[in-house]
Amino acid sequence: MFNVIVLGIVSFLTDVSTEMSYPLLPLYLTTRLGATPAVVGLIEGISGSLASLLKVFSGYISDKVRKRKALVIFGYASSTFGKLLLYLSTSWGWVFGGRVVDRFGKGIRTSPRDALIADSIRKGRRGEAYGLHRAMDTAGATAGVILAYLFLKARSADYSSVFLLSLVPAALGVCFLLLVKERKWSIRAGRTPLDQSVVLFRWASLPVRLKAFLVVIFLFALGNSSKQFLFLRAKELGFAVQNILLLYLAYNVIYAISSYPAGLFSDIIGRKTVLLAGYLLYGIVYLGFALARSQFQIWFLFALYGLCSALTEGVEKALVADMAPLELRATSIGLHATFVSIGLLPASLLAGILWDAFGAASPFYFGGFLGLLAAFGIWFAI
Repeated sequence: MFNVIVLGIVSFLTDVSTEMSYPLLPLYLTTRLGATPAVVGLIEGISGSLASLLKVFSGYISDKVRKRKALVIFGYASSTFGKLLLYLSTSWGWVFGGRVVDRFGKGIRTSPRDALIADSIRKGRRGEAYGLHRAMDTAGATAGVILAYLFLKARSADYSSVFLLSLVPAALGVCFLLLVKERKWSIRAGRTPLDQSVVLFRWASLPVRLKAFLVVIFLFALGNSSKQFLFLRAKELGFAVQNILLLYLAYNVIYAISSYPAGLFSDIIGRKTVLLAGYLLYGIVYLGFALARSQFQIWFLFALYGLCSALTEGVEKALVADMAPLELRATSIGLHATFVSIGLLPASLLAGILWDAFGAASPFYFGGFLGLLAAFGIWFAI
């Protein structure tokens, strides 16, 4: 459990850094730099897709060379540099560059890090381990939002200072990675260190259930546009910048509190049951964002959205780790992220286009429908 706790601390510090700036970006882009919702969707779609596409390659490299820690350190360091570019930004192009570098680092680090967690814990406790990691990660996000709120309350709309301050916890997180202990590999009998399935990855080498699950993941991701559209929706209904941060704080508090129990329950009652509940709730919540007319409804929906994230994100990774062959574990975790990315780019682009063309409710109707469709998919396919 030592690696899980250390990596949880790293994620805590990194999310303090990230969430100090992330909820401010759509407001910074639209009010200070003159960007439209479509530009916000473009930035988030491309940067998010880049992160997810890189995860399969970093996972593949991690499996091939049997090393995880170096890639994790490089990824976290790259994200820290990306946050520096946000501080230096003078146009939306700089923000785009900063987000790309930040998400590049996330793409490099995530699969090896998640594989390190799986390597460090026995199968029957992986839901608990990933749940604990997500809880610590989201606790950092909560702390980051609180810090951003307090700072902006003292110095109204001083975005640059928040971006600069966010560099401190990011750098500390990189330092903590030096404590991680990488275990030696234990390959099943009959496998050579350079097993052909690792040297040349083949889709056919994956179990049928895992392939079916990845297809469902793609369907879910296609409707899962960036959270920045939730912030814009709140702004449209009259929320001030500081109150949007409080909305995001409510989301993160619920997410942090619920992540560990959700992972633990998935160990006990099964991952499929927990994921089914998460996808159904996601569809209902997104339809709620489409229909919302009052600020009270938005508060309630942000809280429910935190529960959706707790029921899905860590549990998905645990299910992939359970179903993947050992020698393709990091590759499979990365492939999961790649299927997310295939849906993520059009999801955010479509959300921005739908918003501009048909109004604020339209991307949420679309996302809600696909969330419900994914719930039916996991019921029949897994």
